[in-house]
Amino acid sequence: MGGGPGMKSEHMLLVLPVPEPVEIVTRIREKHPQIQITYHEITFKSTFEHNRSDVPPEIYKDVTILVTLSALPPSPDDCPNLKLIHFLSAGTNHVAESPIYKDTDITITTSSGIHGPQISEWVLMTALGHSHRFPQLYEWQQQKKWGRFTDLFAVRDMAGQRLGVLGYGSIGRQVGRVAKAMGMDVIAYTASPRNTDESKKDKGFILPGMGDPDGEFPSAWYSGLEKHSLQHFLKQDIDVLLVSVPLTKETEHFLGREEFEILGRNRNAFISNISRGQILDQAELIQALKKDTDAGGLRGAALDVTDPEPLPEESPLWTMPNVLITPHISGSASAYMERSFQVLDANLTRLEKGEELLNVVDRKRGY
Repeated sequence: MGGGPGMKSEHMLLVLPVPEPVEIVTRIREKHPQIQITYHEITFKSTFEHNRSDVPPEIYKDVTILVTLSALPPSPDDCPNLKLIHFLSAGTNHVAESPIYKDTDITITTSSGIHGPQISEWVLMTALGHSHRFPQLYEWQQQKKWGRFTDLFAVRDMAGQRLGVLGYGSIGRQVGRVAKAMGMDVIAYTASPRNTDESKKDKGFILPGMGDPDGEFPSAWYSGLEKHSLQHFLKQDIDVLLVSVPLTKETEHFLGREEFEILGRNRNAFISNISRGQILDQAELIQALKKDTDAGGLRGAALDVTDPEPLPEESPLWTMPNVLITPHISGSASAYMERSFQVLDANLTRLEKGEELLNVVDRKRGY
């Protein structure tokens, strides 16, 4: 997209469901004085459609850069000068049906790369909580009961276990880093092959000291969106499977009965889903979790996402003893806003220099 030395002044509109982070915005203004910045606070909605009273369409008329979580102009006619949209989220599946996404070629960037620290902690927290029987330990505490260690059986620690990362993006790379430090073997799965050292590198935004910039942690790489490629990866004696692929048409119900049978057959795998609930066939997941491990069932699951959300009260997942559920909060962090604007700041600098932007969405791939 345009930019480079001598670039004209820009008008950047921030349409966000939070009060203006004055310190952060002031810092952006000082660093990029040629950019006029307008902040518009709105009510939170998870879709791109907002009431006209909340976001008047005319607000977009002279805007060239839009920073948003979900709100978008109703139609391309409402934003004739818009050339860049930056999302504070890692994905864009929630706006994929919007006219701006489908009917324009406006450059879209995301905040991918900022979620790794908090989500990796959630993944390991829930996996360890399951293996160390933390729900039972907490119940004993509430009962003021000094339980017997024999009631817990032997704890299976993570050292020597294999983590399969289904989607080795920024989040998967940080989980891989932490898992490796705990003595786990890490194997990676990507949509396209990573056969060279260069192809294994992370080309997106990376927080200092985080992730796996050079792709050095996996002991093996697998790829392909075909069922046989996916199942080949799942047959690699995986103990813990992290689901971190983006939701696209190709990945909806990516894991179903056959895949859960493979995961349960040899290692009674534990599944951790931090991506989107629709990637798993939830009905089949429930059956695999109900099945006895001696019969090839899964030993447990940690679900930060479900299908649908919120999870209905009548869902059996709520009361299953081998399931941990949280309400889509694994990505929450006190540093979220600060880190999101770090990505924006980096891209504004690149725009001014005429350089390639970070985290550009490929509409054909869906991420």
